[in-house]
Amino acid sequence: MDHTGVSVIAGKITENIENVIYGKRAEIKYIVAALLSAGHVLLDDIPGTGKTTLAKALAKSISADFKRVQFTPDLLPSDITGINFFSQKENEFIFRRGPVFTNILIADEINRTTPRTQSALLECMGEAQATIDGVTYKLNPPFFVIATQNPIESQGTFPLPEAQTDRFLMKLSLGYPDRKNELSVLSEYTVSSPLDTLGSVCTRADIVEAQTAVRAVKVSELVKQYIVDIVSMTRESDRVRLGVSPRGTLALMRASQAWAAMDGREYVLPDDVKATAVPVLAHRIISRSQGTIRLTESNANIIEYIIDTVPVPVA
Repeated sequence: MDHTGVSVIAGKITENIENVIYGKRAEIKYIVAALLSAGHVLLDDIPGTGKTTLAKALAKSISADFKRVQFTPDLLPSDITGINFFSQKENEFIFRRGPVFTNILIADEINRTTPRTQSALLECMGEAQATIDGVTYKLNPPFFVIATQNPIESQGTFPLPEAQTDRFLMKLSLGYPDRKNELSVLSEYTVSSPLDTLGSVCTRADIVEAQTAVRAVKVSELVKQYIVDIVSMTRESDRVRLGVSPRGTLALMRASQAWAAMDGREYVLPDDVKATAVPVLAHRIISRSQGTIRLTESNANIIEYIIDTVPVPVA
């Protein structure tokens, strides 16, 4: 598969999900880009905006296995990865696979469980594998985590540490639909859910091929320098207390490659970097206003300012 094939598949997936999620084309495209980049997504949103429905629609669109975990304070790491239990019938220990052994995993309200359980996802997300009792099990590709958290409620929650939020390629928010699209929801969901009849537009194997094709998208030295200039600015800015990590630099390049391929190109433009910079970088910085009573600007505003400030390379 080449960049043209990636563009066709991405378009089909996006249009298919739009049959279920209305008025959120931009957010859907970002999630598809994260999938093609072999990354993961953190959805920071209030309840009831369609996060689980979106994940199910994505799984159906690519003929993938789907599992959902409701994170609670009493959830254990073994509830995520799996456990070895002794079978009296077999007279031996048998490994029972956890929900991470799937293709699309939605970790619902990840900030409601303990840091120990939150960290159980780290190896799975970073290495596409799980280690249980000293034995490492590979996860079947593609493996894509969509974690959600409620930004409003703080009681009984365990905020994700910076080291874990940095593991997510993008942080997004669906938000409320506009009036027109909310009326469409009422009309389309009156008798049954469109999700029930949603079909697939490609296979898991197609996604794996597309991920390989995305890695082959060319990134010129000028564009690489542009990406590094943006990241360096986050570390030098007076507005930022903690800048973007090298993992974030690589994430921005991967997302830019996916964005270019989705646009049918085999090379990355500065516009691809600009398009993906906010969802990729905003959650990776700590602004100097964070933790104060008066928040003067959001992380997204800071990244947008940096994008406007850093000179764009000209060939």
